[in-house]
Amino acid sequence: MAGDTYVADLSEGTLVDATFAVQRKQRRHTRNGDPFLSMELADRTGRVPGVVWNDVNLLGARFDQGDTVRVLGRVESYGGRLQIAVRDVEKIDAGDPLDLVPGARRDAETLDGFVEFLAGEVAHPGLRGLLERFLTDARFRERLRSAPASQTHHDYAGGLLEHTVAVATLCRETAGLHPRLNSDILLTAALLHDAGRTETFRPGVTIAVSEQGRMLGHVLAGVRMIDAAAREAGLADDVLLPLLNAVAGHHGPIEGRRLETAEAVALYHANSLDARVGEALSGRG
Repeated sequence: MAGDTYVADLSEGTLVDATFAVQRKQRRHTRNGDPFLSMELADRTGRVPGVVWNDVNLLGARFDQGDTVRVLGRVESYGGRLQIAVRDVEKIDAGDPLDLVPGARRDAETLDGFVEFLAGEVAHPGLRGLLERFLTDARFRERLRSAPASQTHHDYAGGLLEHTVAVATLCRETAGLHPRLNSDILLTAALLHDAGRTETFRPGVTIAVSEQGRMLGHVLAGVRMIDAAAREAGLADDVLLPLLNAVAGHHGPIEGRRLETAEAVALYHANSLDARVGEALSGRG
């Protein structure tokens, strides 16, 4: 990061020389008809508006939404909020989203360790093999680590990993309280319930829906991924179908039907609980 300026440390009059992710970029006009650029800039400590008043065409041509940029400017107050009056901006090489945008509230390495621990709790050989196919896939693990969970809750880099660990932990504890639950199916479904999110958000520093996300949505995308991996692993239907039913119903019954198994009910409520708590906490920083 250029300089030592972070969003969390900004105050009126601060000189800025720093690296940000451009979360939003919009060309607008003043009441007099003069053009200016309105932006939302982010780093790992927060987000701040940015505005380019001068040399709009020149500076605006240097970068796009989703780029990583080095910004020179000064912090000013406008409408009771701080913003950066940008004097110069240049595009630089993209970095790790976890370093460039507000990220998970918990350490990613710790969360990765929880995923490994929770997967290790699954005793069924076929389900362990299925989880191994996902967790040894480097691309899947990278996206699990860096993607948001949604556009409404855990909507930050690393949010998907944080949400996955929370839901799986809730399901593990629920299985302990209700021994008649099939803990292997429930825990596997919890760990993979949002697998589709790794494909339905575009990689990068903005939360942008991919073509697969637009056409299929994350639930169907995830079911397809799990089904394909399970078929390759030779997982029998008496285990696969309840697993897919739980994943497919984690936002509620599909096709107007009720949730077919107790495991599906448990996953639905665990997912909803963590999502609603995440939304309630999102305004607290």
